[in-house]
Amino acid sequence: MKPARPWFSAGPTAKRPGWSSQALPHVLLGRGIRAPEVVERFAHGLKLTRDVLKVPDDYVLAYLPGSDTGAVEAALWGLLGSRPVQVVAFENFGQTWAQDVRDHLKIEPEILEAPWGELPDMSAVDPGKDVVFPWNGTTSGVRVPNADFISADRSGLVICDATSAAFAMDLDWPKLDVVTFSFQKALGGEAGIGIAALSPRAVERLDTHTPPWPVPKVLRLTEKGRFNRALATGTMINTFSIWTLEDWIDALEWAARAGGLETLIARTDANAAALDQWVQRTDWVDYLAVDPATRSTTSVCLKIIDPRVTGLDPAERYNFVQRMKALVEGEGAAFDIEGHRNAPAGLRIWCGCTVEAEDVRTLGPWLDWAFAVAVAEL
Repeated sequence: MKPARPWFSAGPTAKRPGWSSQALPHVLLGRGIRAPEVVERFAHGLKLTRDVLKVPDDYVLAYLPGSDTGAVEAALWGLLGSRPVQVVAFENFGQTWAQDVRDHLKIEPEILEAPWGELPDMSAVDPGKDVVFPWNGTTSGVRVPNADFISADRSGLVICDATSAAFAMDLDWPKLDVVTFSFQKALGGEAGIGIAALSPRAVERLDTHTPPWPVPKVLRLTEKGRFNRALATGTMINTFSIWTLEDWIDALEWAARAGGLETLIARTDANAAALDQWVQRTDWVDYLAVDPATRSTTSVCLKIIDPRVTGLDPAERYNFVQRMKALVEGEGAAFDIEGHRNAPAGLRIWCGCTVEAEDVRTLGPWLDWAFAVAVAEL
C-alpha cells in the first residue's frame, strides 16, 4: 500500500483533502486588483483568516508580497530601530532574521542561539527589548512549547514568525505583537503571499516611529508616516495573484467546514502521533529535536542514527538522504521528504492538517524499505 496522497513537503504543503482547481471561482481572473469587486474579495479572505485563526478583534491583518519571508521583513524594516533588539535563532530562519537585523539594518542585536534540535534559554528574553523569534522552527523541528517567556507588561514589541505554526498550534495572541505566516504552509495554499497580524501596540509603533533607513516599497507598511490603514481593508501593496487568493479562500472555507481551529490542531496532532508510532519502533531514526516538549507537530525533522550512516562524512550523509528520497519518489510513495538544505542531513515529514493520518501510517514501511536499499548500496 502507498499513501493515497504522497505529498509531505514542508512548503508548499499538501492541498486540502478533496481539492480541485475546478472548485475555484474564475469570475475575477483577469480583473485589476484595484477593482472594487477584487478588493472586496481580498477583504473577504482577511475576514475568513481572522475567523478561522481566531485573531483578536483589535488586531489588523494585511497581505504582503514575498510569502512569510516578505511579511517578516516588512515587520523588521518597518518596526525596528527605536530600542535594542533580541533575535531568537535556533534554526535557519531565525539565523536569517538575525543576519538581516545585523548586516542590513545595521542594528547590533543580542542573538539567543542554540544548536540544531534545541531551544536557547528563553528566560533570557528581555521585556524591554524588541524580540524576533520563530514559534516553530520549520527547518529544525523545534518549537516553543508556550509563550510563558514573554512578559505581559513588556515595553518592547514581539515579532513572531509563525508560518509553520499558524492553523496548527495554539498561539498566545496577547503575548504577540506581530504574527506572520504564509498561504503555502499549514493550509496548503499557493506560494507568494504572506499575512501579518498587527496588535494595537504594533500599529502604534508604525504611527509614531520613522525608521532610520529607507524602506523598499514592497515592505512599506506606512503612508505619510503612519500605518497605511488601507492595507487592512484588502488593498495590496503591489499586484497579487487573484488565483492564489481564491485558492486561499478555498482552503479557509474547508477549514471552517472541517470544524475550525480546534479541528485543524487535532488533525495535526493526530498526524504527528501517527509518525511518532513509527519513530518509536524504528531503530535507525530519531527526532532532531532533543526535548519531546519542544518537538514540532508540523515540520517533523528526523535524524538517521544508524552507525553505518552516522560514520559517513557530511557530504555522504547528504547523498544517502537524497538516495532515500529518490527511491520513494521513484515508487510514487512520498515526495519531498528530505530536510532543509541548511539543516543537518536527515528527513523532514510535514504533518500539518491537510495531510491524512492514514497516509502518514502508510509512509513508514516505505521509509524502512528505502533505508534498507540505501544502506545495502553503501
